Amino acid sequence: MFELNKKLARGWSRMGPRAVYGLILFELAKTNPNIMALSADLGRSSGLDRFSKEFPDQFLNVGIAEQNLIGISSGLARMKFDVFASTFAPFASLRAGEQVRMNMGYMQEPVRLVGLASGFALGFLGNSHYGIEDVAVLRAIPGITIVSPADCFELYKCIVASLDYPGPMYIRLTGGVNMPVVYDADYEFDILKADVISEVSDITVVSAGATLGFAKLAVEELKDEGTHVGLVNVHTIKPIDKEFISKLEGKCTKLVVFEEHTVIGGLGSAIIDALDEAKIRSVEVIRCGVNDEYPKAGDYNYMLSTLQLDSVGIKTKLCELL
Repeated sequence: MFELNKKLARGWSRMGPRAVYGLILFELAKTNPNIMALSADLGRSSGLDRFSKEFPDQFLNVGIAEQNLIGISSGLARMKFDVFASTFAPFASLRAGEQVRMNMGYMQEPVRLVGLASGFALGFLGNSHYGIEDVAVLRAIPGITIVSPADCFELYKCIVASLDYPGPMYIRLTGGVNMPVVYDADYEFDILKADVISEVSDITVVSAGATLGFAKLAVEELKDEGTHVGLVNVHTIKPIDKEFISKLEGKCTKLVVFEEHTVIGGLGSAIIDALDEAKIRSVEVIRCGVNDEYPKAGDYNYMLSTLQLDSVGIKTKLCELL
């Protein structure tokens, strides 16, 4: 459908993941009348404005009623539609938490719930709109797969793969316009497999979502300076790729996790759980993200900078460890 190349990667980066999400669904709907896109009054913010006009029979705006969003989406999924439901991440995971638990977790309705603008992408709207607990909340619900695409190419790969994936899925969109490009050519994507970008070494960085792009910039700078640091894209936070976890023993002593999320219950916690289950004790996990507090709000770049989640902060942390 799309020819994945450097030019498209740059263009999609300028658009940002929310706009690209809408563009991808629009293109898919041209040949797939089974796609249903639902929004909790965020059609334009979801990039679905054009979709809603061109495919009015495949779009539903349920209004500012996130619980209804999940209920209606689940009913459509049971009727065998390919359902994508989108709203801002904290509303998807917290406001509609009970409906997600019952309909997607307990009943296993295969809804693709898209958490828009997770992390700090909504800037000055502040902690009421920041998605820094969504992974922790949804990880605790049995049977829900959680994927956080690193950039817009991976978002495209994830959405296409989700059409053939059984069961409910939470797709966590982080970052904004001009987010770092991680992939600029076609590549093999497997929902259940982590992607090793730079070979695992004594110190290895693990990340997901937009933070991975900033980590990649930091790791590349260190490489240019003569220092190798491993880098792995664990795009699927649940279930964790156990094969990747098993290969850490004997190769890595410090696993540094950077995430645009609270350090409690997120990617770092998922990796610690997986290492414990595999009885691997030789790997120290260092979690870097949001500590147990709500940070002072600001624009996106300010938030990343103050939490050392931009490329400068990540490089500084790695240099301290080195």
